[in-house]
Amino acid sequence: MVSGIVFAKSVRKGISGARIWLKEIRPRFLLISVALALLGTSIAWRNGFFNFRYAVLAFIGLVLWQVSVQVLNDYFDYKSGVDLKTQRTPFTGGSGILPAHLLRPVSVLRFGLLSFALAIPIWVYLIITRGLLLLPVIGVGAVCVLIYTPFLTRWRLGELSSALGLGVLPTLMFYFVQTGGYSAEAVVAAIPAGILIFDVHLLNEFPDVEADKMGGDRTLPIILGRPKAAWLYLVGTAVVYAWSIAWAASGVMPLPTLISLVTIPFALWAIKGALSYRSNASFTPALWANALFGLFTVTLMASGYILDHLFLT
Repeated sequence: MVSGIVFAKSVRKGISGARIWLKEIRPRFLLISVALALLGTSIAWRNGFFNFRYAVLAFIGLVLWQVSVQVLNDYFDYKSGVDLKTQRTPFTGGSGILPAHLLRPVSVLRFGLLSFALAIPIWVYLIITRGLLLLPVIGVGAVCVLIYTPFLTRWRLGELSSALGLGVLPTLMFYFVQTGGYSAEAVVAAIPAGILIFDVHLLNEFPDVEADKMGGDRTLPIILGRPKAAWLYLVGTAVVYAWSIAWAASGVMPLPTLISLVTIPFALWAIKGALSYRSNASFTPALWANALFGLFTVTLMASGYILDHLFLT
């Protein structure tokens, strides 16, 4: 009887601990890795290349590194005091785990570094089997993961590093592991993916300006001010759609990728929120529109390559 009670308490404690770590990881943000994996792989598949093993390994590696950068961001923002001052939303302000003292900071740091390290054997294997030209992509990605919060956000490079490390480079990486090379077509598709991540990151920084400033970060909303950053967001969004239309018209991107234009209402919703930002008003609806705009646009672009291969080639 006593052993049964002890076992039940241990199970409940284990479940509670797992829930805390799951909240720390923030799995909903990992959906962008799914979209990028789909985009890079679908371009390769349209060109006649697909290897399931390579796709799965690359996806595991990317997810591990995204988990790493998110967890390390939580740790460093807590240590700098940013997450103690920020107004938390579903998309900003970190997980809230460390300010609530639900985990030890050193445990979070170790978990972030462990997630980074676990991906290294995957990248080594893929570099050996698919080619050394994958090394620069992995190398830049490693820099973006490890020094994003402690350095890049303080060097005015936070948004650019996100655009590269969670936009352009993953798209090229997934294409490369399938084909063993790069192509102009893959680059053309990777650039709007990077701009989308740039935009999503930029708008998510709006509520945190005061906290980030006190923590020593130099984000674009701090440097430019929110009004100018909002116009930059608008320009970036317009470039994504203009880019897709122009390259689809030229035949480099398949015409079905233009189904991504159906996300324009989400983009307009997010733009309206950015241009009319007020610190005392709820910004969460605009952040939801921002997230859906980025995720669905990348996913629909990838779907366009799949549809073109299935029905038009």
